[in-house]
Order: sequence, then structure tokens, then C-alpha cells
Amino acid sequence: MHTATEERLIRPARNVSGSLRLPGDKSISHRYAMLGAFAEGTSRFTNFSTGADCASTLACMEALGAKVNRLGNDAVEVTGVAGCVTPSNSPLDCGNSGSTMRMISGLLAPQQGSFTLIGDASLSRRPMERIRKPLEAMGAKLTLTEGHAPLTIEGTRLKAIDYTTPVPSAQVKTSILLAGLQTEGATTVREAVRTRDHSELALRAFGASLTRTVDSVSISGPQTLHAIEATVPGDLSSAAFFLCAAALFPGANLVLDSLGLNPTRAALLDVLTSLGAKIGVLHLEEKNAELVGTVQVSAPKDGLGTTEVSGALAAQLIDELPVLAAIAPYTSGGIRIRDAKELRVKESDRIALVARNLRAMGAEVAEFEDGLDVPGGQTLHGATIDSGGDHRIAMAFSVAALRADGDTLIQGAESAAISFPEFFDLLDLVAER
Repeated sequence: MHTATEERLIRPARNVSGSLRLPGDKSISHRYAMLGAFAEGTSRFTNFSTGADCASTLACMEALGAKVNRLGNDAVEVTGVAGCVTPSNSPLDCGNSGSTMRMISGLLAPQQGSFTLIGDASLSRRPMERIRKPLEAMGAKLTLTEGHAPLTIEGTRLKAIDYTTPVPSAQVKTSILLAGLQTEGATTVREAVRTRDHSELALRAFGASLTRTVDSVSISGPQTLHAIEATVPGDLSSAAFFLCAAALFPGANLVLDSLGLNPTRAALLDVLTSLGAKIGVLHLEEKNAELVGTVQVSAPKDGLGTTEVSGALAAQLIDELPVLAAIAPYTSGGIRIRDAKELRVKESDRIALVARNLRAMGAEVAEFEDGLDVPGGQTLHGATIDSGGDHRIAMAFSVAALRADGDTLIQGAESAAISFPEFFDLLDLVAER
């Protein structure tokens, strides 16, 4: 079955400059939607993510009894179920969103009733075993289909656990914390590498108390959540494409307003700085425990240098690795990526797709099981890019195309709507041609 896909032509740019305000952070929007829908009272969120994934979370919570009222394009009111969901007669459709499926499973496991979670073809291939193990250790009843969705949950009373995650994953951590929120006793999650902490900050914003150490987080249940009003900060993973685009042009000057600068997410700023880009934070404040600031980026006069991303840094930067690899040929010394095997089980096999598309543009690249070596000092030409229906691949190669010789055709461009429907329009706004 071949569906028609949207194509976008990206022409080379002379420079990147201007000022942008980006749509709301996807990770925070997911969590606010879920917690607001589970809390007592009516929450109101502005600059809520416009991506299809967060709409999937809202739709699932609405099917479970929450009331969702959309106010314009990016504001939403959510009236919660006060800790008690109503099972839906039909399956809960998580769309393309692994975040929705993994996190909502923890929320539903201690509830009463039976729940079935489904997703699109891509989501139905993604690993769900990682949440089943800890939830079953708490006494949950989950049935997977050969380790994947469809996933069925028979709600039951759970017991608190102390769990060490084998693979660092913010979604797994969140799933356990949401189950622990509703369970007698203290539930603890330990991780070797600290993952993004949006869930802990959001739970606190909604009135829950948690205890954190360097490598663990504990929640005692049961606790009640209370509605909040919040503006969602701009999405740093979406900003990554513009930050990398600006870093390619020595005359660039780009300002990004009201951007989420959570330290567990801001590793990209360190990597770009290590490549020689100049990054300034002009204004920093705390909103609902999340750091928000205005970021200015300009490129080094003599071009980007070289860097390696491996170990804990690779886990922190997992979403930003495709765009870093896509700009690597334009650096002087190239970029080496290791310890990123997780990229092979995302919306697509991102390592293979990045390598194939770089080669299509005339680049040399070496592919490894857990990463890539992309040498620097290369000249790329325009090409037809196969996004594999993966939003981050479509966007990463739109950035690479800005410095290529000739035009680039992105196939499957509509996939960008999964996380960032406004991407191409905003790219046109700052790319000077």
C-alpha cells in the first residue's frame, strides 16, 4: 500500500537570521495534558504543543473522562477526572506517540477497569517490553502483542517498588512514577544516567511531592493532583534544527524567544558550543519549575570544528543526533556518534536513514551498529531525500539542504507535523536566499 506523500523543495540559503518563537515543548505538553486530565479542577495551558503526538495524548485522556476545550490554535483547557478515570468502550488510540502509550500505561495500571492501547503502524513496531517489566513488578496486569502494541491493561491495586532502569528512559521512569503516585508506600526509580526530568517538575507543579537524589527519584502515594495554569516553554528539540541551521552560516544571527532550557535537555547547546558556535542566553526565568530563556546563536567566522557524542551525552541528545549528523559534513573535522543504538528503534532506523540520505547528497559516512562517523570538510549537493515517514529525518535534511549545492527534495515532508507542523514555514522565515 503506497500512500501519496507531500514533498517540499528546499533551496540553498545565503544566511540564517531573524527571531522566532517556537511551539510549546512536546515533552512538557504531553505531561501537562496527562496530569491536568488526571488532576482535580480545570487547568489552562497556553503555547501548548501543536504536534499530532500531543493531540493523541489529549484525545486519550478525553476518552477516559477528562474534558478538553481547545481555545484557538495553541491554548487548551483541561478539566480533570480527580484521580479516577472512566474506562473507554473503544481502544485508546495513541497515534504515532510512544510517549503517550508508555506514560499512560503507568497512569492506568492502578485504575479500575480494562484498557486497550493501540497506535499506528510505526508505533506498533516500537518496543513496549521496557514498561511491562517494572509495572508487572508492581503487580500490574499487562498483555502485549509480541512485545509491542496493541497493549491491554487490566487495572488492579499495585504495590510500591524500588526499580533500576536497565536502559535510561524518561518515558519508563514517568510510567513508574505515575503508577507510584496512586500506590501505597514509596516507589523509587534509579537510573545510571539521569534522563530528562520534566515529569518530576510537572508532578511538583501539580502539587505532588517527590524526593530526588543524584541517581534516583521517589514518590509516595497515594497523592492528589491539583489544576494549574501554565505557559508551555518553546520546544528545545524543535529549536535544535534552527540552532544547527544558524551554526552553518558565518553571518548568522538567530534569536529564539521563550525557549525551554531545562538542564537535562540543554546538552545540545554544549555540543554546539564545543563545535565553535556562540550561544548566549539573554534572559532566564523559572516557570512552574522549568527554566525558560531567550537564546541567541551565531556561527564562528571560520566555520564549525569537530566533536564526539558518546556515552551519557548520546542518551541525552538522542532526538538531536540526526540533525547533528546532517550538518557534520560541513564542519572542519567531522562528528563521531557512538552509544546511540536506541536510534535504530525510533520512528524509523534513524542511523540507517541518516547514512543513506547523507550518501544521496554525496557525503562520505561510515555506519556502525551504535552510531556514525561523518567526516568534515565535505561539499554536498541537492538530492531527493527519503524521510522514511520520520519527522526528525525530514527536518534534519531540510537543514543540511540549506548549505548544499542545488535544490533538495524532501519526500514525506508531512511527517514533520508529528512534532512540528510549522517547521517549513518558520525555516522559510529565517533562511535568507
